[in-house]
Amino acid sequence: MHALVGPNGAGKTTLFHLLTGFLRPTSGKILYRGVDITGRQPEDIVHLGIARSFQITSLFDKLTALEHLELALCSPTGLGFRFWQSQKRLGRFRQHAMELLDQVGMADEADREVGEFAYGKKRAVELALALALDPRLLLLDEPTAGMGVEDVDRTIALVSRISEGRTIVFVDHNMHVVGSLADRVTVLQQGTILVEGSYDEVRTDEKVITAYLGEAHV
Repeated sequence: MHALVGPNGAGKTTLFHLLTGFLRPTSGKILYRGVDITGRQPEDIVHLGIARSFQITSLFDKLTALEHLELALCSPTGLGFRFWQSQKRLGRFRQHAMELLDQVGMADEADREVGEFAYGKKRAVELALALALDPRLLLLDEPTAGMGVEDVDRTIALVSRISEGRTIVFVDHNMHVVGSLADRVTVLQQGTILVEGSYDEVRTDEKVITAYLGEAHV
């Protein structure tokens, strides 16, 4: 579990865009499990086992949580472009979809339209969508942004629970989240690595304090 932190504009989301093909690097290479993925399209990178969430939720308000998961599960198959032909076609994915919703604590909400959900529950559905890809590497961009304290603690427990068997790299400005989850922390500043280490090492580092608070606080 690896956290990326740093001031606004440090390059955290840009790094995620590079890793997932939404931006093409101007130089250098990106290697994933020994494979050069530099400049590949996002849909190709997903099939290698890399999934991500985004800062802003992007769901269909009139679809239920279950329908979202069924569509996500059918997308890698030939049904991905014919899902509208029959509800029965999506039924084959229902059990797996319910298992994924159960993983994120949303099984009881499966038949509700996501437009009715509070923000924290929408983020849980998005996390289930990422898990539908069965990623080895999961990138989470600001998973607790905009959440109240109760939702933040629930999300910490959720991310911890789904981390088994995969690598998670996440961006978060909430140091409670970083301290609770991260095995290792990288602090970015203006696109470069400022400090890297455990949470306790990083939070007391003078360069980090200066980057966030200024020289007067060192």
